[in-house]
Amino acid sequence: MTIASRLKTSPPSAVAEALERLGRNIRTARLRRQLRIEDVASRMGTTRFTVADVERGKPGTSAAAYLGALWALGLLEQATDLADPDRDEEGKVLESARQPTQAPRRRSLDNDF
Repeated sequence: MTIASRLKTSPPSAVAEALERLGRNIRTARLRRQLRIEDVASRMGTTRFTVADVERGKPGTSAAAYLGALWALGLLEQATDLADPDRDEEGKVLESARQPTQAPRRRSLDNDF
């Protein structure tokens, strides 16, 4: 018996809202391009049901499906900034706090060749 992931069945509200917003954005992009769900599904190599799930922001839909929809619409480049380490201010602060305060001591060099 498998246990359903709580992230799929009842994600935190911030996650659910972000997925719904992403889905709405993908739908808007599709409609602006005057594409049918079937057209995007064909480009992605998936079914229209998967595209519909993406547009609804369904939590159980794979990240590959969301990224595939962005790719099919020519918007994948916008996803490259997701979790960019250079933009992770909190992570950079934590990393710098772990840095040693002194340079490591060096052993004397041996001139023996």
